[in-house]
Amino acid sequence: MSNPAEMEARVRQLIQAKQYREAAEACDQLNQQFPEFESGWYTASHLAMAIREPMLAVSAIDRALQLSPGKPEWLFQRVECLGSMGEVAAARATAEQLSDHLFDSAGISAAFAHTLSRLGMYEAARQHYKRATELDPEEGQYHYNLATVERFLGNIGAAHEAVTRSIELRPDDDEAHLLRAGLVTQTVEVNNVDTLLQALKRADGQARRQVKICFALAKELEDVGDYARSFEFLSKGASLRRSNMNYTPQKDLDAIRNIQKIYTPDLFDGHIEGHINAEPIFVIGMPRTGTTLVERILGSHSVVRSAGELQTFSVELVKHCRKISKEATGNPADLVAVSTSIDFAALGEDYIVGTRPDTGGTAHFIDKLPLNFLYAGLIHLALPKAKIILLERDPMDTCYAVYKNLFEGIYPFSYDLEELANYFVVYRELINHWQSVMPGVMHVVKYEEMVTTPKPVIEDLLSACDLSWEDACLKFYENTFASTTASAVQVRSNIFQSSIGKWRNYEQQLKPVSDILGESL
Repeated sequence: MSNPAEMEARVRQLIQAKQYREAAEACDQLNQQFPEFESGWYTASHLAMAIREPMLAVSAIDRALQLSPGKPEWLFQRVECLGSMGEVAAARATAEQLSDHLFDSAGISAAFAHTLSRLGMYEAARQHYKRATELDPEEGQYHYNLATVERFLGNIGAAHEAVTRSIELRPDDDEAHLLRAGLVTQTVEVNNVDTLLQALKRADGQARRQVKICFALAKELEDVGDYARSFEFLSKGASLRRSNMNYTPQKDLDAIRNIQKIYTPDLFDGHIEGHINAEPIFVIGMPRTGTTLVERILGSHSVVRSAGELQTFSVELVKHCRKISKEATGNPADLVAVSTSIDFAALGEDYIVGTRPDTGGTAHFIDKLPLNFLYAGLIHLALPKAKIILLERDPMDTCYAVYKNLFEGIYPFSYDLEELANYFVVYRELINHWQSVMPGVMHVVKYEEMVTTPKPVIEDLLSACDLSWEDACLKFYENTFASTTASAVQVRSNIFQSSIGKWRNYEQQLKPVSDILGESL
């Protein structure tokens, strides 16, 4: 076979059949026999990605681009390869070369948009998702994807329009129903309750689909003041979610209590060397306590950038723990035992390096991962100049807000009222412990004070972070940077107080929580 196009077709057939060894032999033969056949190198890049060799994939696509510079599909392939290697800055730079290009294929447009979204390039992703909907207006998934990006960008009206079109095309899309329910506050006159009830009926026997529809119903029924039915569907959705999880809550409780035993006051006595870097501002606390609101306020300052909910600290911690014990895993219980023996300064330095290139462009950056409360002591030992902001909110409001939110892959304790309450108790114990062993290190922001008297709270917050006052911090809702958290809609509005005391609409239903908290706090 001496025709390069035929040889390439054979390689693609072998890749499709997952016969990678044969594909590699055929591809090598193609590239050696026809080194100037640029498409052969493009196919070689796809093969390298299929066998998880991204460096080879980059080398191959670069060869193709040398032979045929600027080809859009090939530039897209390079973005994919670089992204898979974690070379975010290089991937973004390549993606920007396609900023003005519109693909003629809806599928490619949507795929490129998805890649752009993963790179945090949401405005560009929006453009290409929109292109996909124009090329194939009957594909509901494209409208849904467009809606998610519009929501990230704060274009709530556009998001609502796109997700509504998605539901028209795919009326049984549970994710779309949940997204739409959270975009706007429903009214008695205008809501989707009947549509959701019909969708729930059609999902009978399909627990995973029912979960999202139940949470959507709970949200919309709460909006219209039908609290009894709202909690009925919320409880049903949470129970279904919990029944499909493999989770042992006692492991979490034991791990958190073990942290308190191991991180004794003597660890914090005297001079803490650590890595001397004052860039990070950690925002921690239970979810749904106002962490995103504080992130938006601080991120509106001219010398602060939000890096989002980074996993970097825990990732680097695991690496350092494994240097001491190969048995250490990402489970907090495994980490605690060896974590006090690591090189704290090296951990701090590796954390800073690990946040690049998303950080470093401003004097400070925000790491807003609520679960970093587990590592507050370690954070201070590793980065003694870093700021730690702790959010506090009424315990009952916190527990209800957590319970009514459907999280993806995190916070498994949040779907059973007793498990949630027990987790909050040990969380509070750990926070008290951190405040005892390192007094004054964490600056506390009380949610209720922040939403009732924002200016003095923001002044104190900025002062605690060694930041000057800027009016933009008070007008955080005018900030246009993307938000991908559960609070993405709320932070686009001025501060509101309607969430204070909301749990009281469900005092009887939440009695398991109030009983446990009443006995323990």
